[in-house]
Amino acid sequence: MSNERRGGSRRESSGGQQPRRPDHSGQSGKGGKNFRGGSSAKSRAQANAPRRRPAQPAEQGRDVHVDGGVRLQKVLAQAGLGSRRASEELIANGRVEVDGQIVTELGVRVDPATAVIHVDGLRIQLDQTKVTIALNKPLGVVSTMDDPKGRPTVADLIKNREERLFHVGRLDADSEGLLLLTNDGELANRLSHPKYKIAKTYLVTVEGEIYPRVGRELLKGIELDDGIAKMDAVQVIQQIDGFAMLEVVLHEGRNRIVRRMFQAVGHPVTRLVRTRIGPIPLGDLKSGRTRVLGRTELGTLMGAVDL
Repeated sequence: MSNERRGGSRRESSGGQQPRRPDHSGQSGKGGKNFRGGSSAKSRAQANAPRRRPAQPAEQGRDVHVDGGVRLQKVLAQAGLGSRRASEELIANGRVEVDGQIVTELGVRVDPATAVIHVDGLRIQLDQTKVTIALNKPLGVVSTMDDPKGRPTVADLIKNREERLFHVGRLDADSEGLLLLTNDGELANRLSHPKYKIAKTYLVTVEGEIYPRVGRELLKGIELDDGIAKMDAVQVIQQIDGFAMLEVVLHEGRNRIVRRMFQAVGHPVTRLVRTRIGPIPLGDLKSGRTRVLGRTELGTLMGAVDL
């Protein structure tokens, strides 16, 4: 069975989080300082850019057809790629890859339980029992499923979900913003593993005025009691009335790392909101609410950890 590989560029999905600014009626503040080379937009885009699976050279003579399997167009349709007719067009146009092979013939059958399928470079989740959701964690909620002290937990916010979900990473009770929850163990493990360097973006309000030397220190590295910690990008959004609002990006996942870094440079954090994890933005998700990641979002997230 012959397989062909299609070249050419592919569209990248994009999304962003607009920083929330405090309301200081009738007052203006200083801002816009970026302590990373290049424009701030470019810095953030590079840190959070989704990674799609790179094209692999086809293995000559390799056949991905599985006797007794399910027709590939049916598998794609069931995964939400559109009707069977639309899925057939994706295949015929060379946009579908099965186990590393571009498939263009419509008679191919696959095993949905074992096949690894990419469409336009994005991994397609075939297991309909797996789900990944975004949660906007409110202030005062702890990132656990059960708390012996009786405090509100993440579990209280997902009581309506039938799946057994567990959170990826943590936010302390004094912090707000984006958490990811999933029942996909492999995805959760990779998102948490330092090997994949998943960038996280925060909107931080701190005490005092931020001078350029502070930004340079945060980028160069701060000596903490458990080792040196560095930020990938630091941008001052606004400074007013003895407080500064910044957007920061870092890969670090240590406990309370952002707060400890700012404390070490003499600027205690008064508010911290996580606005992005890798390619997934918090967006306009309201505090305490959840949303299921769509096919494209999930594909970009899986691509970021080489799934």
